[in-house]
Amino acid sequence: METLNNYAEKQIGELVAQDFRTAAVFNSYGIDFCCKGDRTIDEVCSKKGIDANVIMEKLDAIFNESTNQAVDYKSWPLDLLVEYIEKKHHRYVEEKIPVIRQFLDKLCRVHGGSHPELFEINQLFTASAGELSAHMKKEELILFPFIKKMTLAEGQAGAIHAPHFGTVENPIAMMKEEHENEGERFRQIDALSNHYNPPVDACNTYKVTFAMLDEFEKDLHLHIHLENNILFPKAIKLERKLR
Repeated sequence: METLNNYAEKQIGELVAQDFRTAAVFNSYGIDFCCKGDRTIDEVCSKKGIDANVIMEKLDAIFNESTNQAVDYKSWPLDLLVEYIEKKHHRYVEEKIPVIRQFLDKLCRVHGGSHPELFEINQLFTASAGELSAHMKKEELILFPFIKKMTLAEGQAGAIHAPHFGTVENPIAMMKEEHENEGERFRQIDALSNHYNPPVDACNTYKVTFAMLDEFEKDLHLHIHLENNILFPKAIKLERKLR
């Protein structure tokens, strides 16, 4: 069983990888567990002026609960995790982008005069939509097929030839940098939208759009977490094993 001291010394991303229910704790304090998951609780609490003991007690309560409902993504084989990310998170992004863009365009037309921040939110989301679409294609066409090939080679106790990109660490570094860029865009959207709280004069479309943006960011956090904190480290470890 974990102790409070162990929580303080572990990286945030590692704790979320151990049990994704802990993500809700970090979210409630505005702590980025996906793009900046390589920090310890002590580090981030010191920087934000948060009492680390309060967070660690909440984590302790989670880890002491029954974990039957927690999804143990760390135990999944890499090829299954890749398929899950594609089918669950990539498809989600593809489906939601056109809907959210349509709603944001409408909000700008109807409410932009009294809420000019909507134009900036729309601009940020449109930029993110384009970058995420290109990002996911690179994963699906380059990185993910190589990870699947490594998983197959491991199962057959074989070796694997070096890919044209040299080592899996090269595309992973690029993907992580792009994750950080999107994380920053959504931090700006979150701030501009008052943490996705619509103004008092908001119509139903306004409320629905902000709710969709909130959901989109939460899905993106899990998406990035699965890659940065579980898939990528395991892929690097497997490549080293096969070489």
